Amino acid sequence: MRSNPDIDLILMDVKMPEIDGYEAVRQIRMFNKDVIIIAQTAFALTGDREKALEAGCNDYISKPIENKLLVELIQKYFGK
Repeated sequence: MRSNPDIDLILMDVKMPEIDGYEAVRQIRMFNKDVIIIAQTAFALTGDREKALEAGCNDYISKPIENKLLVELIQKYFGK
């Protein structure tokens, strides 16, 4: 993200090997408040959406990702 500041959208996986997605989002938000971040996880649990939003994500989607829903989310932030 620091090397490519022109990124407009991040699909952030919540479960990553070295740093979890929530912490990655918090770190990104320290230097970029504008990029759209959509959290994604295969391990959807009650409260995950709220946790993602609290970490700084703009939205949340669970896996398996439905193409139609992903397109709708992208359109929500970038227009049609």
